[in-house]
Amino acid sequence: MRDFSKRLIAWQKVHGRHGLPWQRSRDPYRIWLSEVMLQQTQVGTVIPYYEQFLDRFPDLTRLARAPLAEVLRLWAGLGYYSRARNLHRAALKIVDERRGAFPRRRVALEELPGVGRSTAAAVAVFAFGAREAILDGNAKRVLARHFAVEGVPGNSAYEAKLWSLAESLLPARDVPTYTQGLMDLGTAVCTRTSPGCAHCPVASSCVALKRGCVAAFPTPLRRKPARVRSVAMLLLLRGSEILLQARPPAGIWGGLWSLPEMPIGVDARAHCAAELGCEVGTPEALAPLRHRFTHFTLDIRPYRCEVSRVMSRTEEPRRVWYGLAQAEAAGVPVPVRKLLRGLRRNT
Repeated sequence: MRDFSKRLIAWQKVHGRHGLPWQRSRDPYRIWLSEVMLQQTQVGTVIPYYEQFLDRFPDLTRLARAPLAEVLRLWAGLGYYSRARNLHRAALKIVDERRGAFPRRRVALEELPGVGRSTAAAVAVFAFGAREAILDGNAKRVLARHFAVEGVPGNSAYEAKLWSLAESLLPARDVPTYTQGLMDLGTAVCTRTSPGCAHCPVASSCVALKRGCVAAFPTPLRRKPARVRSVAMLLLLRGSEILLQARPPAGIWGGLWSLPEMPIGVDARAHCAAELGCEVGTPEALAPLRHRFTHFTLDIRPYRCEVSRVMSRTEEPRRVWYGLAQAEAAGVPVPVRKLLRGLRRNT
């Protein structure tokens, strides 16, 4: 056990990552922000969002005092929008209830909205040098293979085995380096597919490698075929303006601006008159597109509609007319941004 952490620390110092933006600071706000953004999102995708977010919200107080709509606007495109809402709620909690003092202990960090045990541990380790175990996706894969841990991912008994291992492997010193090494090993060497076992610093003690069954760990989950949900999106144009509608606070794209929707097969002109308070000409069907979520695929059928008359219902608080150029920057989901961009090119 001790040899595992020792070799991993030595490897990280030479081969690990040292130039990531959040590694330049021990500011808990910056580290927490990076850990939340990195949940289910690759490093290369996170970096530009992280830097843009810090330009706008350089500290906890500015994030807490910002409107949620502005936070969501900067998060648009990163996905998993509940992270942004929880980030904002957590910032408010720290500023209002703790007078801006960031929690230092893992158990206190876990009380923040959107912060689980592993994220809390990572913040405690990297910001405060705490001796805590992490268990993110990369760490789970490394430990499951190295010790050939049997069980179904997500099962409570299986997770408990991994947490017990993670805690037992913690070194007495250099915990931040060890923790970063575990993350780096899972990212660069012990990858989900085609792992580079020949370059692994702990290959000599890897049980799965000795048995010749690295691909069997973690136990592959049987994935159900992704269901497809179809929806029509309406691009309502009034001169050089387009109508955007705020999504409900919770659920898919919660709190973002999007395009009005209607069920497939509904008459668009009748729908616009009855539900959106405007009269439109003959709708033009545009090229459909698909957007994949974790558990389903969204099949989008867009329709371009020229508005000839606006009635009062269109001017509700959750609906806004935007100039086409401004609409893309309003904090809209990725597929909506693609539709708006295509519309601008062809207008």
